[in-house]
Amino acid sequence: MAEETNNLQMKKKEFKYRGKSVDELKEMENREFAKLLKSNEKRTVLRQDDELQNFIIRCNKKVQKNKLIKTHLRHLVIVPRMIGLKIQVYNGQKYHPIEIIGEMLGHRLGEFSVTRTKVKHGAAGVGATRGSASMSVK
Repeated sequence: MAEETNNLQMKKKEFKYRGKSVDELKEMENREFAKLLKSNEKRTVLRQDDELQNFIIRCNKKVQKNKLIKTHLRHLVIVPRMIGLKIQVYNGQKYHPIEIIGEMLGHRLGEFSVTRTKVKHGAAGVGATRGSASMSVK
């Protein structure tokens, strides 16, 4: 009995999205997958259908040529056909590498490439404090 429970705990739980496995999701069209999403993402996927198709086709061509997939399209919703791809999303300064996994379905690419960094304050400049006001700039 104890061995059986250990074996069950050791097995990694298979990812499912709304009761569907990843293989079932990959076989779906974008419009079918949109029915599983929340209302805002559903509407966006239905509107972006052509753009998503073109993006996925472009990604597949680049994967076959062993080239990096780079994009500025932060607004695209992640669909099942993107799972497993390594996409570099532009954050306004550089390309941020992202590997698409099942838990990202329904989110946008831009959510995983942060545009704002934590502010790191340095020392105060000359004239910023009362004691340094009388100091020379040079």
